[in-house]
Amino acid sequence: MEAPATPPARASAADIPSVDRLLSGPALAPLVDRYGRTQTTGALRAHLDRLRASALAGSLELAALAGDAIAEAVEAALLDAAKPRLRRVFNLTGTVLHTNLGRAVLPEAAAQALARAATAPVNLEFDLAAGRRGDRDALVESLLCELTGAEAATVVNNNAAAVLLMLGALASRREVVISRGELIEIGGAFRMPDIMRQANAKLVEVGTTNRTHLADYAQAIGPRTALLVKVHTSNYAISGFTASVPTGELSALAREHGLPVAVDLGSGSFVDLTAWGLPKEPTVHETVAAGADVVCFSGDKLLGGPQSGLLVGRAEVIRKIKRHPLKRALRVDKLTLAALEAVLQLYRAPDRLAVELPTLRLLTRPAESMRAQAARLAPLVQQAVGDAYEVTHGPMASQIGSGALPVEQLPSHGLIVRPVKGRRASLRRLEAGLRALPNPVIGRIEDGALRLDLRCLEEADEAAFAAAWRMLGGFSPPNAAPT
Repeated sequence: MEAPATPPARASAADIPSVDRLLSGPALAPLVDRYGRTQTTGALRAHLDRLRASALAGSLELAALAGDAIAEAVEAALLDAAKPRLRRVFNLTGTVLHTNLGRAVLPEAAAQALARAATAPVNLEFDLAAGRRGDRDALVESLLCELTGAEAATVVNNNAAAVLLMLGALASRREVVISRGELIEIGGAFRMPDIMRQANAKLVEVGTTNRTHLADYAQAIGPRTALLVKVHTSNYAISGFTASVPTGELSALAREHGLPVAVDLGSGSFVDLTAWGLPKEPTVHETVAAGADVVCFSGDKLLGGPQSGLLVGRAEVIRKIKRHPLKRALRVDKLTLAALEAVLQLYRAPDRLAVELPTLRLLTRPAESMRAQAARLAPLVQQAVGDAYEVTHGPMASQIGSGALPVEQLPSHGLIVRPVKGRRASLRRLEAGLRALPNPVIGRIEDGALRLDLRCLEEADEAAFAAAWRMLGGFSPPNAAPT
């Protein structure tokens, strides 16, 4: 008969060594050198507090008080605290411009421009030719005008800011006429009527949800009217018995009354996407050519650049917008301008755009390429998840994202992970484990399976993707609910 196992020796709170004693000992010396005394001391105090709580509960083992054991726990806490909160992830959601995952991926040229601007002084507001203070918008204005056909341009930190600035500069304490069917709400409860109130402009709704005619705008124009606004409903679609007024017709009406027309294009494409077999989206150049006095749009959606809000249009209108006091509060920094300039330069060579611009490259990726990739990766993923899951691959449907062409889908291909019946397997636990990886893998659970759309996994990233899956076994997320 075997002798009963000897229970581990217990320790009391009085056995816990002091902070000074531990900091002066050899076990923590490397941590003090690496992380500094302040951080190490803070992590040590927190760990000793946990040990003290265990001792008072009668569950503290004497082995936990060894110098090496304490040093190991403190190092783990310091490593965790030092991990960057903004981390690279693998976007396998099927949404190319995923707002929660950072929207557009910048091209290499933009990344290099960012690094140059971040690590050295730059002529942000200095006119090198004249030798005096300059305008930071000048760094990108000529490019924006060349690519859109506008007379002038300015840049703020996002398109919501662009709308707010535009309304505040052109319509404060006056009326803004807009179709009822274009009073949009986008992510984060951004609502057009709310922005108008913040800009001190009075909203005048015309038409109905599904149909608005030119006569509706004409009847609403009065002595207090400052602006006619048209909003591209990029994040939803109304079908059936519908009518809206084209920008050209609205601009002609506005000119008859001496009023400007503003168009919020939202995603703001610079090129005709149908040239690459993608659905049609109005371009900024077309909108300017149709007579819009000012057009605003995002920089980090279909344009494929950094987060920014761009305004282009007639020189007189843009000058008025730039003079508004809010412009300084909403202006962009040197990093945004550096990245934006590099992206705009790519549009000067449209024949190379689908190669050089990641957003367009991902949107135009052939389904056959993704199918072959899925076949290569399926065995790796099967090995990583074990025999409790079945890994197959099949067709999927991607979307552009960030409000662009919301009802259009792109044929894609990806991996499908399903629990094997009769085995202890949880999709929620697996999905949480993938999110806990150093380079998280983000997919979606749908129809009883974890779906990993491969549209945004370029072949150059396959090695890093494989390394992430090989680490999966080392992560066991706490409190993951079963499916």
